Amino acid sequence: MKIATFNINGVKARLPRVLEWLDEFSPDVACLQEIKSVDENFPRLEFEDKGWHVETHGQKGFNGVAFISKEPMTDILRGLPAVDGSVDTEDDHARYIEGTVAGVRIASIYLPNGNPQPGPKFDFKLAWMERLIAHAERLLSAEMPVVLAGDYNVIPHDEDCHNPAAWVGDALTQPESRARFRTLKNLGYLDAIRQIKPTGAAYTYWDFQRGAWQKDHGIRIDHLLLSPQAADMLKNADVDRIPRAKEKPSDHTPVWIELETS
Repeated sequence: MKIATFNINGVKARLPRVLEWLDEFSPDVACLQEIKSVDENFPRLEFEDKGWHVETHGQKGFNGVAFISKEPMTDILRGLPAVDGSVDTEDDHARYIEGTVAGVRIASIYLPNGNPQPGPKFDFKLAWMERLIAHAERLLSAEMPVVLAGDYNVIPHDEDCHNPAAWVGDALTQPESRARFRTLKNLGYLDAIRQIKPTGAAYTYWDFQRGAWQKDHGIRIDHLLLSPQAADMLKNADVDRIPRAKEKPSDHTPVWIELETS
């Protein structure tokens, strides 16, 4: 079972590239972020005509997450709950969707960027991460395979960016952001890429400016975190750099895992 996460940076702008990638890579589940579309305007027919199943949690102009899957997803949850598990009525950002396929619970996550910091946007990022930690802990209690996939907007370690000095003042590298990412992992979640490739560059994002892609001046902010049950099923994981090199790409590229399912 192949599960991929891909921040597409706008489904309208990136539709040909996404459809092309789905044809070529053929994941069982694609977790998309930054679809930048309300649900009713998402081009679901273009996907469904090719046999894909679509679930979205959209928002006009920015944010938005989705699943594109070969099999129907069930028990869909749209929106990240509050710390206590209740519906968070104050959060109007479409950043979280969760569903089940083939016995695996999967989330597509678009974590807040948090810049500029310090400030209210950074405070929102940290509070959102606290909610994610609480929900991730509840998911573990079900003792089923869980995959938390998405754009976390966290550079976990200095080796996860080309030039650490350039990111010192950024919300993606702040001690508070990194500490919460560690807390999430310390619940019992495995960083799939670092399980397969423990050290070295595994960049998933390259800015459109200053020739970052051509120079390979990237950062690693797209992650797949696996519960112990999912970690036991892990066969492989990697970054698919091919889409980033194509015409009119997203500034992110897909990251994927392969699980051994019965």
